[in-house]
Amino acid sequence: MKIDHARLTVRKADVGDVPLLIAYRMRYLTELQGEMDERYKLKLMEDLTRYFDRTLTEGQFIAFYAEQEGKVVSFGGMVIKEIPGDIYKTLYLEGDILNMYTIPEARRQGVSSVILEALLADAKKRGISKVALHTSKDGEKLYRKYHFNEPAYPYLERSINTEE
Repeated sequence: MKIDHARLTVRKADVGDVPLLIAYRMRYLTELQGEMDERYKLKLMEDLTRYFDRTLTEGQFIAFYAEQEGKVVSFGGMVIKEIPGDIYKTLYLEGDILNMYTIPEARRQGVSSVILEALLADAKKRGISKVALHTSKDGEKLYRKYHFNEPAYPYLERSINTEE
């Protein structure tokens, strides 16, 4: 599929787009992690519906998608979180970008850049002070082009097994 940037439309998702957000989240997960059990898939879709309905309504999640001739070709979202302040500012807003996804036939044509630019512009308007993301090796070059880099302090994480 040849992307014509002059005919590419970028839209901000709203609650009416929840089915679209779920469909693209599922495509993203399937491509990244493989097929899932049908019962689990249905449960995940129910939980995603509740999540997107709530967070879009409360302004804790934003998403943009790009379409060409009525076909969605790319999408990305950002979780917005408020964190306690410090000696410089009483509160901070931070964003975590996730699910940057472009359909395979539209990749390497600059569509992810368009989505990323929309997310970053929205973050700036909201006063978000920092945006973070996890990336694959394939996506790293794109994000570095937009000045994403390693944090000043090491970022560590630990999984918590809630079933123990």
